[in-house]
Amino acid sequence: MKLYYSDVLMPRKACAVARYLKAPVEFVYLHLNKGEHKTPDYMKLNPNGKVPTLVDGDRVIWEADAVLCALAQKMKSDLWPTDERAAELQRWLSWNAYEFNPGGSTLYFEYVIKARFNIGAPDADEVGRATETFRRFGAVLNDHLKGRKWLVGDKLSVADFSVAVTLPYAEKAHIPLNEFPEMRRWHDQLNELDAWRNPFPQQHA
Repeated sequence: MKLYYSDVLMPRKACAVARYLKAPVEFVYLHLNKGEHKTPDYMKLNPNGKVPTLVDGDRVIWEADAVLCALAQKMKSDLWPTDERAAELQRWLSWNAYEFNPGGSTLYFEYVIKARFNIGAPDADEVGRATETFRRFGAVLNDHLKGRKWLVGDKLSVADFSVAVTLPYAEKAHIPLNEFPEMRRWHDQLNELDAWRNPFPQQHA
């Protein structure tokens, strides 16, 4: 298997799951500043021109959450449950995509990506809206985590890797994580996993 990635937000969770599962993956780094994610050959794999993309023989999977699930299935891991937890897990993936993640992702873009790629200063209006979104849906997540170790049932799942993806950047991205003690505790647990703390195979310029 090949996992095409770059050291940015969405590939982070794919790389973390691949490393956590010790999946037999060849990591292929794409330099975004050189446009390697927009080359004709790569666009044949992922017509969106984004990362990550997983190639497993003739099977090509893009979209980060789908890559997580494909890796868990390939490795026969219960990170992707097939019992009654499956619907609950799908709920959290959907909720994250539409409600929770947009706030944190926008803050990540405004404070981290803009600085890294020298594309301007943070937009105060965008920052304000994104912070409000994070706080609104962060309260939902914080309440859910009370009395729970993980998001779904009592076991780690791909939902934890997916929903938490912006939190490692809380300080740099001015994400108000510390306002939510249950979320902080949950993320501290994830940080006990080496694959979460160090998801990328190597650093790149």
